[in-house]
Amino acid sequence: MLIAGFPAGAWGTNCYLVAPAAGEECVIIDPGHQAAQGVEEALKKHRLKPVAVVLTHGHIDHVASVVPVCGAHDVPAWIHPEDRYMMSDPEKALGRSIGMPLMGELTVGEPDDVKELTDGSKLTLAGLEFGVSHAPGHTKGSVTFGMPEAADIPPVLFSGDLLFAGSVGRTDLPGGDHAELLESLARVCLPLDDSTVVLSGHGPQTTIGRERASNPFLNGLDAAPRRGL
Repeated sequence: MLIAGFPAGAWGTNCYLVAPAAGEECVIIDPGHQAAQGVEEALKKHRLKPVAVVLTHGHIDHVASVVPVCGAHDVPAWIHPEDRYMMSDPEKALGRSIGMPLMGELTVGEPDDVKELTDGSKLTLAGLEFGVSHAPGHTKGSVTFGMPEAADIPPVLFSGDLLFAGSVGRTDLPGGDHAELLESLARVCLPLDDSTVVLSGHGPQTTIGRERASNPFLNGLDAAPRRGL
């Protein structure tokens, strides 16, 4: 399997392209602020054809390039219904102090084809299976995308802004809720195998085992029974 990622824009938001191998179809995860050029470069480098964009949540740093990327390749965008409004009204999701300085440079709105994610569903895209887990706390409609272990890689969790290396997502923006975030961490992340690679919305990759052992925000949380992706 091929996973190509790069940080984009003012917030260094990680955008990922996932494919069975170079030269095949792919899924694009979180094409955010100023990500469109990086997406095109990665598509060319790995000879990939996108079939969908999937979004971990609706904040502008994760969705700002959805319209140009989907439009250029005529593909749908998948997002949880509770965060869908953020594509058209990012200021409401961020508050004026964060949102207003950016509004002049961004063209906001929905792509032509938007599909809504549901908790517990399995998305089969580009020959790959993504398990969708609703994980509110950072936003009401945050989700993670899990991929099971493959022949050449361990299990993978695209955690969005739920879990980072050494930290967790902020909850002080509209729709954020710290108690919900902790519940999502306990329900979605802690039951996973320690070998699971965590590819988050910002910063370096980590593993569930590393975060279980050292992330201060996970101390004292009780996990649900372990389960696969």
